[in-house]
Amino acid sequence: MVRIGAHEREGDPLAVARATGSDVVQFFLGDPQGWESPAFPGGDAAALRAAFAEAGVDVYIHAPYRINVASANNRIRIPSRKLLAEYLAGAAELGAKGLIVHGGHVVAGVDEQVGYDNWRKAIERTPRPVPLLIENTAGGDHAMARGLGAVARLWDTIGDLADAGADGGGAGEIGFCLDTCHAYSAGDELAGIVDRVKAITGRIDLVHCNSSRDEFGSWRDRHATIESGTIDPVLIIDVVRAANAPVVCETPDPGADIRYLRQHLAAG
Repeated sequence: MVRIGAHEREGDPLAVARATGSDVVQFFLGDPQGWESPAFPGGDAAALRAAFAEAGVDVYIHAPYRINVASANNRIRIPSRKLLAEYLAGAAELGAKGLIVHGGHVVAGVDEQVGYDNWRKAIERTPRPVPLLIENTAGGDHAMARGLGAVARLWDTIGDLADAGADGGGAGEIGFCLDTCHAYSAGDELAGIVDRVKAITGRIDLVHCNSSRDEFGSWRDRHATIESGTIDPVLIIDVVRAANAPVVCETPDPGADIRYLRQHLAAG
């Protein structure tokens, strides 16, 4: 059975995992909109890692949204690389399965290839003691991972580094996190998307299982529960089944979505 869990936002990821019956839990190590170095819930990484292991809960860490290693602006790109390295190290201290990061963007007037080349430089120069999972995004002009066309261009630039550790790195892999809401909002049809993603990246390491509050191709990133959103739940179940990867529900009621997924995956 696929391991399924919740994204936690309240400061106690283990309590949320227990309350929702999660096999996995995803959380930030600080303000998702900030530039602060990572901080561990409770302050003790070793104790938290041991508690997760005892509970049988796998951990994924989400990097802050502000990280944008694609940027042509040194005042954004250089702090982004630094914070990304800190978060990768923090994720490793917790024994996390991976660190999820958004693809970032360049601003109008900057050649998008500059952003892709900056991604390559970041990967070449950043130690990766845990897998770095790049997530597709929902909207934004000149985004590096909005839509599978952009993801393909990103992998054309970095794909040869995907299985190679950076200097000083450990696990080193570069993987992919497929967000169903983001794909739908970006205008990617969900039917057959797993095969199309794997044809580009060779892998799907994690699924962010979210429906959307908005219409197809809206470029809006507003998550909804599986039963209340605009995405056909059958499509979501098909994606989860085909991906055969761990699942995180980043929705207003992750507990309900976890129950829904388990019920319908078992029925299939």
